Amino acid sequence: MSPTAARRAGAVGVLLDRRAAGAVAPPERMVHLGLGAFHRAHQAWYTAHATDAEQWGIVAFTGRSRDLVDRLGPQGGVYTLIERGADNDAFEIMPSIVRVEAGDDVDAFVATVEQPDIAILTLTITEAGYRVDERGSLDPADPAVSADIALLATAVSGSGSDREPSHPITALGRILLALHARRLAGGGPIALVSCDNLPDNGGLLQRALQDLAAAVSPELAHWIDQSVSFVSTSVDRITPAIDSAAESAAVADATGWLDAAPVVTEPFSDWVLSGDFPAGRPDWESAGARFVDDLTPWENRKLWALNGAHTVLAALGQARGHTMVSTAIDDLVCRQVVRAVWDDVARQLPMLDLAAYRVALVQRFRNRRIEHRLAQIALDSTTKMRLRIVPVALGERAAGRSAEGCAAAVAAWMVGAGAGAVVSPIAAAVGDRILHPEVQRELLGALDPRLASDEDFAARVSVAVDRLAASGVSFSPSTEGVEHP
Repeated sequence: MSPTAARRAGAVGVLLDRRAAGAVAPPERMVHLGLGAFHRAHQAWYTAHATDAEQWGIVAFTGRSRDLVDRLGPQGGVYTLIERGADNDAFEIMPSIVRVEAGDDVDAFVATVEQPDIAILTLTITEAGYRVDERGSLDPADPAVSADIALLATAVSGSGSDREPSHPITALGRILLALHARRLAGGGPIALVSCDNLPDNGGLLQRALQDLAAAVSPELAHWIDQSVSFVSTSVDRITPAIDSAAESAAVADATGWLDAAPVVTEPFSDWVLSGDFPAGRPDWESAGARFVDDLTPWENRKLWALNGAHTVLAALGQARGHTMVSTAIDDLVCRQVVRAVWDDVARQLPMLDLAAYRVALVQRFRNRRIEHRLAQIALDSTTKMRLRIVPVALGERAAGRSAEGCAAAVAAWMVGAGAGAVVSPIAAAVGDRILHPEVQRELLGALDPRLASDEDFAARVSVAVDRLAASGVSFSPSTEGVEHP
């Protein structure tokens, strides 16, 4: 072990010993639901870098897996953040998470959120975790939602037996139960902060939670309206899935500490927030975060430019034999589609100068030391297309422009479906039938009926499918028709 690694290992050991003894750790002021690499590379990082970090400790609850509880819990929440640049790694110990709990420990979650010292609840529960319908409202047809409404109505009214479990299934159900307990305990106001990749994520969370509260208890819904703020955010930092054992070994070699739960991320980081924090918040500005009155352009920049390009690369890149973002972006065919999409995005966001951001995105994508797998990005691709490409296409068409880049992006998604690279029930088993215009029109209608009825746009998509197919893509044989959502 080098002298530098020995010093680092010693420092970590002292920190963990002191934390185990109940000292040093910041006080519990925030709760996070959905603990994973994404949160630890973003919100936890910004909190650790704030000038008042010593005042803001995070209690982190996982989704439903105990994996991180078992790996991160024994470390007192401390972990290593590895910033993976194009040429080297930088290792940093992150102390902002002070307690780790299992997401299915509803009693622990409720007991923590009801505490008056808790000022903020942040979420990374993925798009599907909000249980909303196509309009962005809580989906009453979802069996888990209807079950939670019945359970919560009993729990909130106090009419249930003491022996009857009050453990909601959904993330929003658990949050509502915790807010109910906070109200009864006089815990005071709290800010809820969605950090998921969704447009108007704070507004979506507010609508869905208010829908749930209204179905359970008008009094609780009124208290939420008066005491809970909803903050929208746009988080921009690529954080890929990793081989934890291999990265733990790399940390041990570099620092002398065997970390069971490291995180790998890129050097670039951007966080923009909009909303109120009635019970206070960390000085995130000192760590580089931005607070704005109108988040929409910033979240659209990230969703449409970065995430939209990722969705294109996941579909077309895999169809062309790539497995990583870093190689797909250097494929001329893929790059041309991405650039065309970015041209459309730039026209939709004239208030932002996207030139520098586009250059930075290419550099970030080309970082081959960040193993961002296309198969991971391709999950739930239909929802991602609806969020990341469709709004740009509709905006361009409404402005009287061709939306040529978006047509190419839709075609890339269809070609990915034909090659079996798209994970989507509505595009399953399409195979070589993707070359048939009627199949293309059906898939386009599944993305958005307005685009399917737009003859000029549909024709551009069809031409782009033929062009991309001719560039060198192998389609799988098809055995089924298109499934409707």
